[in-house]
Amino acid sequence: MEIEHKGGLVSAHTIDRDSWKQVGLLLVTGYSCGYILSFSNLMLVPLGWTWGIISLIVVAVFAAYSSWLLAGFHFINGQRFIRFRDLMGSLFGQEMFYVTWVSQILILLITNMGFILLGGKALKEINAEFGGSSLRLQYFIIITGVAYFVFSIFVPTISSMGKWLIVSTILTFTYIGILLAVVIKDGLNSNRVKDYQVRGSDSSKMFNAFCAISAIVACNSAGIIPEIQSTLRSPAVENMRKALHLQFTIGLTFYYGVSIVGYWSYGSAVSEYLPENITGPTWAKVLINAVVFTQSIISQHAFIAPVHEALDTKFLILEKGIHSRANIFRLLCLRALLFTLNTLVAAAIPFMGDFVNLLGSFLLIPLTFVFPSMIFIKVKREAAKTEKVWHWAIIVLFSLLMVVTTIAAVRLIVNNISEYHLFADTRQS
Repeated sequence: MEIEHKGGLVSAHTIDRDSWKQVGLLLVTGYSCGYILSFSNLMLVPLGWTWGIISLIVVAVFAAYSSWLLAGFHFINGQRFIRFRDLMGSLFGQEMFYVTWVSQILILLITNMGFILLGGKALKEINAEFGGSSLRLQYFIIITGVAYFVFSIFVPTISSMGKWLIVSTILTFTYIGILLAVVIKDGLNSNRVKDYQVRGSDSSKMFNAFCAISAIVACNSAGIIPEIQSTLRSPAVENMRKALHLQFTIGLTFYYGVSIVGYWSYGSAVSEYLPENITGPTWAKVLINAVVFTQSIISQHAFIAPVHEALDTKFLILEKGIHSRANIFRLLCLRALLFTLNTLVAAAIPFMGDFVNLLGSFLLIPLTFVFPSMIFIKVKREAAKTEKVWHWAIIVLFSLLMVVTTIAAVRLIVNNISEYHLFADTRQS
């Protein structure tokens, strides 16, 4: 795979080559990854049915709209922006370049750590089903980190995922289909007592509800639309919007569907890892966890690829191919350093759920909702007054939401700090 120098853009990864269908599959399978197995607990338990469904719909509508809007600014005055940070830096100065980049880096690293933890949990569940030795979760986290590292060497970029996305699609349909069948069967069990009551004091209910909204934001967005859009062939804007349409129709049906069915079946007792609740046959549990692990290897790559791209563009020899003799050692070192760091952190703090809330509040809300409206106001100076008022309203509303949800997320972490134990085998309570 050759280093790209297209239209004055410099990147170690492929630009302007992929079809919208490939990117659409990436978005559908990426957002329908094993992360959705925690969403029933994170999103609906704190909100209950009424506010939960309302929040799911409202956040999805605004996320789809903001994503559609941002995709339209891939080209400004003839200049193509293949990175979110470059777009913000060009319009608002160097400070916003670094604010955007630091936000993205933190989001992508924490997301990847969560993927590694997810894969480790899936492997540990498989081991438990076979009555295997009681290996600590950390061993399975290390195995997952190694698997991700190996995949990143053989499939270094988003564009090179190609056929792997077809595999990921098959795996996604498989594990979600089996999971839904087992979960619905459990839900129809007349002997099962379901409790949908939202517990806690009035203040804790309110703060937990805002944490849930943060999680809903995280399940709809990753803050890397320009980076994903950079791989699309012309017309990049139209093609990205087609891919987003797939995400917010087919993809949303999957990740919201599993979340809602999981909550319906198990109520407020639903686990942070949904397969822990199911009472189906051993083969179903093993298959679900095995497919979740395998699918996560592919899905995680899309959400860490912008970090790979930044490192590769900085440290590889751009006149040589990524897998050339001149670059292969550097590639191995870069990937090894990144996944060693992420695996170590995931092993040390295997209680990422609370930090997903902080991720969604402090970092993703601005990237997803606030920044696109800021860009619109800056670029569309001659837009109608009503349009400007609309986007200023979005900026103010979601900025306030960012503050409130961040306070709620920090409060949750502080309240649970006594339950956190470094290198814990499971979360202690």
